[in-house]
Parts: sequence; structure tokens; C-alpha cells
Amino acid sequence: MSFVVVLDVGSSSVKGALYDERARLVAGTLVREASPIHPRPDGATEGDAAELGRRVDRLVDRVMAAAGKRAAKVRAVGLDVLAITLCGVDDGGRPLTPLYTYADDRAQADVAALRRELDVPTVYQRTGCPLHTAYLPARFRWLRRTQPRLFGSVRRWLDAGTLLHRRWFGRDVPMSYSVASWSGLLDRRPLRWDQGLLATLPVDEGTLPRLADYTDAARGLSRTFARRWPALADVPFFLGVGDGAAANVGSGCVDPRRLALTVGTTGALRIVLPGTDPDVAPGLWAYRVGKRETLLGGAFSEGGSVFAWERETLRLPPPSRIEAELRKLPPDGHGLTVLPFVAGERSPGFAPHARACIAGLSSATTPLQILQASLEAVCYRFALVTRLLGSHLAARHEVVASGGALAQSPYWRQLMADVLGEPVLISREQELTSRGTAILAWRGLGVWKSLDEIALKLARACVPDPRRSEVYGAAIERQQRLYDRVIGG
Repeated sequence: MSFVVVLDVGSSSVKGALYDERARLVAGTLVREASPIHPRPDGATEGDAAELGRRVDRLVDRVMAAAGKRAAKVRAVGLDVLAITLCGVDDGGRPLTPLYTYADDRAQADVAALRRELDVPTVYQRTGCPLHTAYLPARFRWLRRTQPRLFGSVRRWLDAGTLLHRRWFGRDVPMSYSVASWSGLLDRRPLRWDQGLLATLPVDEGTLPRLADYTDAARGLSRTFARRWPALADVPFFLGVGDGAAANVGSGCVDPRRLALTVGTTGALRIVLPGTDPDVAPGLWAYRVGKRETLLGGAFSEGGSVFAWERETLRLPPPSRIEAELRKLPPDGHGLTVLPFVAGERSPGFAPHARACIAGLSSATTPLQILQASLEAVCYRFALVTRLLGSHLAARHEVVASGGALAQSPYWRQLMADVLGEPVLISREQELTSRGTAILAWRGLGVWKSLDEIALKLARACVPDPRRSEVYGAAIERQQRLYDRVIGG
């Protein structure tokens, strides 16, 4: 048995582990550290790029120590990263700027300006991404506008993955098509930086990384890291892949027969379409897994973050008591309509200026009803994106759910099934994103010929209640009418 080291660089934590050839987590090797990326009240969500590098280095130290004698049988290193991030570096690759993330929403004015200047539908179809604060075109404009001296000092623009590889190898390494597809700056069919957009932005192609498939691995660690990790000195380090793409692979959702539904701090709905480059319906985006697979779906700023915010703000009881009380409430029986945008909106409206709204409050409204209405409201946003994905799904398909928020709340799992009107299966696999990165690494090595060679472990489905589904269907339309009035159609 041989192994791969997997590094999962997320927004809330960074993790490392050893996986075997069946993409099973090797017991005792999973380690984690807190991420240095944090949100601020002014809309910034950024971190210290050098500190991120140090923390990931420590993870590798700990994984290799836990591997023991198995370290000699490590065949590759796989990496997934939160997408998209951005950091400006000098000629020597040293960070000059913070590591900016997709969650940073300070470029709203620059999004508005780009929408006035560009043929928005054409750009959307070329890149697979709407114009939004999550993507790089507006970020570059914002940086030049607000910090011109800092912007002018940057010689290269890298993401978290290319930063880490440059740190370890002492040279520039390409960005994968997977990560680049999250930038809003990739021309997705020829797989090159979008020339039309670059003509309108204050950056040129020479300051951006080269592009390649994630299997274009780097080898030959720099002397410092070869001494630190001798077992990894000459093994391939695969280019980073987007964490959402890795999560889909890890959950077994690798073709139109399975729809991946994730509710953690935020949320996502995604399907993998092998060998196709479909047009993108407004409300969705199209990214890449590898060179040959499109990842089509939508992502949500709302998820477990809504539950956490309301539990703290409304001073609700512990989750175990909340679960029992929520089950006693009738569906949509509170008279409330909620827009759950406590952190702005991504799919399907992509309105960065959107903010939360609760309509219908009265003196009889209880904190628990506000929570129930908000959880229902989050599910309604998922239902809207599910409708947009419908034409790409197989006639007989499964919805596979994962994420900490759903794992901790049986009520929310059943609610999601009732709102979608479809059975929802729950994955039993641990660390789905890391598992997916391991599978991609094994495919890169040629050990796995496909992305689904090992059967997925799934728990029993939550089956929808048709009567509740009908009630929620009417509530979705009511929420959309409020959205059109408050946010804009």
C-alpha cells in the first residue's frame, strides 16, 4: 500500500492528512490549524500570506511525523485551496499585499462600473462567472483605485496555491485550470486568461501565473524543504484545485446522476459534467475540476452562518433544545418572509449589496419562529438553484448532502428534503474535500482511471413530505416577490 499527503487549505482551517490508495483517511494522521484568514467589519476578508505558509509548513511536519515508516511510501502531495484568493508579490516572490479572498466585498463600486462598461452576458458566457466582488476583475480595479502605490509595486499576482508552491520550490509554478476558473478571468473554452477582460483591467498577462491542468505537478523541493521533508523531496506536488471541486469528487458527485449539496458556514449546489462546456444560465457559474470536467452550480453566502448569527443575536438555547422545539412548529406557520443575506448574496442573484430582511414581524413573533423562517429561507435559495440545474441532471438522480451545519441538525436535513421535494442522502465519508483531493491525486498518478472507482458510503435518505413541499413551494414564490421589491429583479 502506498499513500498520498493531502493538504486542504480552507477559509476557517487548514488541514493535512495521509490517504491510502482507496482514498481512505489513515487513522491518526489528520491534523489541523486555524486559518489566518478573518473577516472585518469594513467588508474585508483577508489574511497574512506568510503566516498561511508557515501554518501549512507545520501541517506537513505533523503529517509526516504521524506517517512514521509510511512516509517512505508517499507517492505524491495533493492540494486544494479556497478559491479564489489573490496576493501581490515582489520579484522574489515575497508577499506585498494581504491574501485577499472571495468573501471580501469592498469592490462593489468597481463591479457596478464594470457592468456599465462591458457586454455583461458575453463576458458571463466566456468566463462562466458573473461580475461580482468574489472575482478578480473588480478586485484588481478596486486595488488600483484605493491603493495605487501598493498596486504599482506588485510584480506578480498569485493565489494561495501558487504562493505555497513558490515557497516550497523556489520558482514559479502554474495555476491550475481548476483554480483559475474561480477567478472570473479565465476564458473557459480555450482555457487561457481572458484577453477581452485584460484589455479593460490594470494588469497584463505577464503578471499572472501560467496555466496548466492540475496534473502538471511540480517536483524537486528547494534545498531548505528537501532537508525538512526528505521523503517528499522528489515526489510530485500536484497543482492546487478548487476546494469546491474537490468536495464534489469526495462526495461521489462526479456526473449528472448526483447533485452535491453542501451546507457548512456557507453553502453550495454543484454537479460535474464530464467532457462538456455548457452555456451558463443566469444565476449559476461554471468552474473546472480538471481540464476535462465542468463544475456547474451555485454558491451561497448563507448557510450555517445564518444559524450561528441568529443563535447569538437572539440568545437562543443550545442546539439540542432548539432541534426539539423546531420539530413542533408547523411549516411556514410564522407569517414571516426572510431574505437571509447576512453576508450579502451570491447565487442566484449575485447582488453584493444585498442585505438581510425580515418581513411580517409582529409582537407575537418569537425568536424560535425567526430562526425557523430563516432556515426555511436558506433552503428556498437552494431550491431556486436546483431548478436552474434541472436540465443538466439525469432523469434519475440523487441529492447527496454534506457539511457541518446539516450534519448537526436532523431538522435542517429534513427541511431541505421537504423544500427541494427530493430525497436527500447524507454522506458518511469523513473530510469529503480532502478525500476528493486524494482521489484527484491518485488519478493524476494513474492509479485511479476514473473519479468514482470506490463506492460511496451513504446514509439513509430524508424523504420529503409532499404536504410540506406544497406549503414551501408557495413560500418560495412569496420570498421571490419580496426579493424583487427589496433587492431588485
